[in-house]
Amino acid sequence: MNLSSLRRADLRDLEAVRAFQHGAYARNRAIQNVEPLPLMVEYADIFRTHEVWLSEQGGALGGVLILEDRPEDLLVWSVATAETAKESGIGNQMMTAAEERAAELGKSVMRLYTGQKLTRNVAWYERRGYVIERIETMPDRNVVHMVKTLNK
Repeated sequence: MNLSSLRRADLRDLEAVRAFQHGAYARNRAIQNVEPLPLMVEYADIFRTHEVWLSEQGGALGGVLILEDRPEDLLVWSVATAETAKESGIGNQMMTAAEERAAELGKSVMRLYTGQKLTRNVAWYERRGYVIERIETMPDRNVVHMVKTLNK
């Protein structure tokens, strides 16, 4: 899957994306015992300030990729797959598409963050070439900030 196989979302997709994110992050909520950061936002604002990309599988939403183009990098704000699509490769494919988008934008650095208790996520990102940049202590959780330098 490359970027051209994803569809750029628009405001007509807002409610579907919001519902999808709540379902996709349910497991993270249970592991961390706190509300996941991507669920603590107003998605109308996200649609205005971020790029939202959809992976559609057989007419159904299989994944959502949300990117934030920042001056110094491209932030993978959220990459989420449907529970029924876990282990299907959609997450890897969306991350590859994110790297393609970074190249299109002239970015050589990508960043993301995840909960420290989400050890499977941290390991998955490490397998994709991300390294831990720092761990941020918040009042209710620790957040692992990760970075990857892309080959130009």
